[in-house]
Amino acid sequence: MRIITEEKGNVMKNHPHPGELLRDDVLAPLGIDVTEAAARLGIARTTLSRVLNGRSGISPELALRLEAANVSTARFWMTLQTNYELSEAAKRDRPKVRPLQSAA
Repeated sequence: MRIITEEKGNVMKNHPHPGELLRDDVLAPLGIDVTEAAARLGIARTTLSRVLNGRSGISPELALRLEAANVSTARFWMTLQTNYELSEAAKRDRPKVRPLQSAA
């Protein structure tokens, strides 16, 4: 499995989508296709396909199902999803933000 790191103080700039990791590092080495994986996880094939292709994120429900299927922990998958979303948000322009409290 790929090692994912953070730059000091910042989320990695091009964090991979967790579906990519699930597809390339879990399902492919096991020779499990999307139809079989979806059946084993008890979800629709289209739902899993959207995750594996980066069009949907890993939901808490899917994270729990992956944990039940012995594919790491739900917290691991949710952390990957959060890190991905933060890295994507960091790429977008944001308005100037001022501190809510003055420095003491």
